[in-house]
Amino acid sequence: AAQGLGRGDRIAILTANRSEAWCASVAAQASAMSITWLHPLGSLDDQAEQIVDGECSALLVDDANFLARGAEIAARAKDALRAVFSLGRTDYSIDLIAAGASVGAANARDIARPDDVAILNYTGGTTGKSKGALRNHAQNASYTTAILSDFEIPIAPRYLVIAPMSHVAGTKILPCLMLGGTIHLMKGFDPQAVLDTIAREKINVTLLVPTMIYVLLDHPALDRTDLSSLDLLLYGASPMSPARLEEGLKRIGPIFSQLYGQTECYPISVLRKADHDTAKPELFASCGFPIASVDVAILDDQDQTVAPGAPGEICVRAAHAVGSYWKRPEQTAELFRNGWLHTGDIARMDERGYMFILDRKKDMIVSGGFNIYPRDVEDALSTHAGVAMASVIGAPDPKWGETVVAMVVRKSGAAPSAEELIALVRERKGAAHAPKRVEFVDALPMTPVGKVDKKVLRAKFWEGRERQVG
Repeated sequence: AAQGLGRGDRIAILTANRSEAWCASVAAQASAMSITWLHPLGSLDDQAEQIVDGECSALLVDDANFLARGAEIAARAKDALRAVFSLGRTDYSIDLIAAGASVGAANARDIARPDDVAILNYTGGTTGKSKGALRNHAQNASYTTAILSDFEIPIAPRYLVIAPMSHVAGTKILPCLMLGGTIHLMKGFDPQAVLDTIAREKINVTLLVPTMIYVLLDHPALDRTDLSSLDLLLYGASPMSPARLEEGLKRIGPIFSQLYGQTECYPISVLRKADHDTAKPELFASCGFPIASVDVAILDDQDQTVAPGAPGEICVRAAHAVGSYWKRPEQTAELFRNGWLHTGDIARMDERGYMFILDRKKDMIVSGGFNIYPRDVEDALSTHAGVAMASVIGAPDPKWGETVVAMVVRKSGAAPSAEELIALVRERKGAAHAPKRVEFVDALPMTPVGKVDKKVLRAKFWEGRERQVG
């Protein structure tokens, strides 16, 4: 308030997983200000652009981890910012901790209204330019309720936050506290530190992206670490290989639960622990069953419901869906077309109501008139014992329009050949799905939220072309 900030102002936050930053975010929201989390792994350009685009009035920096980056952002966005705060003393900011101590303790006061904007979240941007999604306090409260009612979080959880709390991992902090929980924050993903912390602190809940799970499964200390306290291992952000999921169930235990949602509406569905049954392996490819507070329909391009088992776009209605995209009325209208929020994810829903994501709408490959979903090819490749990860894209082809290209990370010590993998896909999915080219890479490019960055993979194939599809 001393800096002239108040109702309606927005604070951008750049931090590692620190309790002080989380508490500051709650204080800002209770003061009728909104927040924008800057992804700690984001680029300087993206972070500065989100401050300017989001019309942020202030920046809060975790100076212990982002001292130099904070100064760079403050300089880049100086015309937009009225104040820069930090969690310690710097030469370019106000020490928020010291300022709070000088004021002294006071009773907490919440002046925010249900329709006040609580948060402006920027989308992951895997299929285009990142967009700001607005959510008010009523919508925030609704998603917290959804998490409490549909996720299997135990009473008195001991929640280990590994992925950045600025994104999906952070959405479980408040629900866990409401259940009488304890929050353990890690600065980043170190597999040995994760295993040690689970054993030492008797962690019973954590959230990992699939790539982290793969690293743990390949870590030599996994099988000799006591993980018996773990009751719930949440995973999401990107699909998990069914073969590696089955491996995780056997070696870590029947504690896996998959979450599905997106910035615009989270959560949408959950594949519960009981669904992770080796006797029902067909469900390993499912993103789960819609949660109770979401209406879901699988619609065609004319927004008509498709038959059970037929592919269509996942469309939702929910009290916790975002209200709009920030300053993008045309994209907001397209998002909420005909009364449904269009996720952009193509899926089929079986007769029981379980959803199976085929791919992002924009990731679908059209080759010789056939619609090919990369997820189908990736799942087939991942059944090979020598494949750690695989990602599939469409590359331009003069005859077929697009052709299937696979990027494969081999497991340590394994050496499957391209011919072997192509034959595997042909056998499992047919000739149209078989990659025409396989490239072996040491690692796949990832977005800051833990998804394979297919824009990067496509770039070298589509460079110089106006169209990014065949």
